[in-house]
Amino acid sequence: MSSTKIALLRGINVGGHRKVPMAELRQLMTDLGFGQVKTYIQSGNIIFKSPVENTAELALRIQNGILERFGFEVPVICLTAETLQHAVKRNPFATEATPLSQLHLSFLNKEPEKSLAEALQEIDLSPDQYHLQNTFIYLNIPGKYHKTKLSNALFEKRLKVSATTRNWKTVMKLIALSE
Repeated sequence: MSSTKIALLRGINVGGHRKVPMAELRQLMTDLGFGQVKTYIQSGNIIFKSPVENTAELALRIQNGILERFGFEVPVICLTAETLQHAVKRNPFATEATPLSQLHLSFLNKEPEKSLAEALQEIDLSPDQYHLQNTFIYLNIPGKYHKTKLSNALFEKRLKVSATTRNWKTVMKLIALSE
């Protein structure tokens, strides 16, 4: 039984670097044996079917496939559509009072060590807010996301994990495409 998975690529097609055309990416995914492959926008969001349940194994397969086909490394985070749906329901910042444009979701490739997660709680970058929950960091950024210090780089450095972030509109679109 194949279930729907979502793969998130970090840092492709940004400023003309690490170019990965979506048609070629879809073809690669098909060549890797995945079914019903869809991509959403150029930043590397892939929805696909796979009977393999180990998402870390899937991420590694995709990462290796990209390295082989395109000649560069791209961090890949993979999760089930069901996991993403649960994550969306648990967003502590998703209230009627919060504009959707302020909401973002950072995806981590694994759960950070408890001590590192606790140390992160000491960081206050108000008015920007964050909430770490397992492999997700919910963000509420009143200003422009590209100006916040709550970046993938900060989370990767402090938590010793890989991270990639999507705005809430993209997260909701990924859920819609995975249904």
